[in-house]
Amino acid sequence: MALTRRFSPITLLMISINGMVGSAWLFAPLYAAKLAGSGAIIAWIIGGTATAIIALTFAEISVLLPIAGGTAQIPQLSHGIFTSFTLTWLAWLAALTMAPIEVQAVLQYASTYFTSLTQLKNDIPILTSMGLLWATVLMLLFCIINVVSFNGLIRFNFFIFFFKVAVIFLTILALIYVSFHSVNFIDLKTSFTPQGWHAILVAVASGGVAFAFTGFKHGVELAGEAMRSAIAIPLAIVGSVLCCLLLYLGLQIAFIGAISPSHLAQGWQNLNFVGDVGPFAGLAATLGLIWLLKLLYVDATISPSGAGLIYVTSTARILYAMSQIGYVPKFLSYLNKQNFPVAAIIINFFIGMLLFLPFSGWQAMVSFLVSGMVISYAIGPIALLCFRRELPNEKRLFRLPFPTLICLFAFYFCNLMSYWTGWDTIYKLMIAMSIGFLFFIIAYFRKKLPMTPLGFKSILWVMPYLVGLTIISYLGSFGGKNIIPFGWDFLVIGLFSLVILYLAVKSRAPMTATHLQLLHE
Repeated sequence: MALTRRFSPITLLMISINGMVGSAWLFAPLYAAKLAGSGAIIAWIIGGTATAIIALTFAEISVLLPIAGGTAQIPQLSHGIFTSFTLTWLAWLAALTMAPIEVQAVLQYASTYFTSLTQLKNDIPILTSMGLLWATVLMLLFCIINVVSFNGLIRFNFFIFFFKVAVIFLTILALIYVSFHSVNFIDLKTSFTPQGWHAILVAVASGGVAFAFTGFKHGVELAGEAMRSAIAIPLAIVGSVLCCLLLYLGLQIAFIGAISPSHLAQGWQNLNFVGDVGPFAGLAATLGLIWLLKLLYVDATISPSGAGLIYVTSTARILYAMSQIGYVPKFLSYLNKQNFPVAAIIINFFIGMLLFLPFSGWQAMVSFLVSGMVISYAIGPIALLCFRRELPNEKRLFRLPFPTLICLFAFYFCNLMSYWTGWDTIYKLMIAMSIGFLFFIIAYFRKKLPMTPLGFKSILWVMPYLVGLTIISYLGSFGGKNIIPFGWDFLVIGLFSLVILYLAVKSRAPMTATHLQLLHE
């Protein structure tokens, strides 16, 4: 049984935007400003532009190969099972964590009125027993909507999309109209110093900027269910990034302008909104915008809920694809009568519930997720160049100009954003990656993996890639030993990206009859 072509271009675009506009818009403008001051505006432009370039590579591939769970399927087609498992493990681990984090955000905001949902430990809000009970209810609700009714999923997505986009527009307009202090933008000129650029790049990776754009991958995971794929997939993957960039720029400008200059006397890094669910609610309360404050409290529940719902949808497609390839048991590719991957949704629910642990804060978890996600993005530019060489004459309904140049920049941006998350994040990510390799080895010796194509030749680039990123991060200026000083690290990563991209394309897997069948299904 195959998945059904059910998502129209507009629906797929709204799903992608819905997945991007979750808790990020409630937190990221504050964290980015605390790290970079008014330079946070530049951080959004850098993050959005870099993500759009990366997204373009996935748009061409996903139109050429409109398959479900592209995160697992694309590297399997380009390099074989070893590469696919490596990158899929990272992407699935990161995506699986998103729905629980959004649910935790919902409950954290709700705890303003229902104090029994959370408690503070070391100034970090964690869920109580009552909070965990409601977390279970919300996670189950997301799963039920995904499993029971396609029409219900679409209606719920439409409602949430229009509500939270309307709230964002109202927030931007209200803050700019009531309170806008242009003096807050004076320090923008200091952003162009070495210290300013360093802060901006940290804000991209760790301030929630890159995190805010991760939703573009929903279009990749759901490509196998897109109608009019040549239009729907590029619109969802690239269009969602550009739309959200405009929204987030408006929010950041409105946020910076609305702050009273007296609140910045101790510097941007000490800006706080104690006792409020988020910075915009704090501003609304300070400015006496009670109607906006109430609206934000409602949206603080709805926005993360919408993102959590969409992540349940797309993460199930990753596990579905992993099952079809053979990484996990075959029963996980089971579809219900409406052709939804119900077994994958159920398993993701149970594993997701295990992730409700005391995290070290939203910002620290974002850094970990961004690092894992952007490494998994690296397969986009790599696979595009591989498919261009293996299938030079294949008809492409969406075709990028100057593919080598675009892919080089996209791969470079992936590596930069991962590096900017810092050594403290990278080493934890590599520990998680080592656990994944252990599962791969066990599956291999138990003969649970399909034997062809294993793609062990891709070790020639995968291992140098992961080890190289770790070494550069350890020696670099983002939490590392600063042996590679800021500025020179751009050159080092540039040369590193060139070498790895060459090795990755050189070690590609040859296209087989199975690949060609997938192309023409």
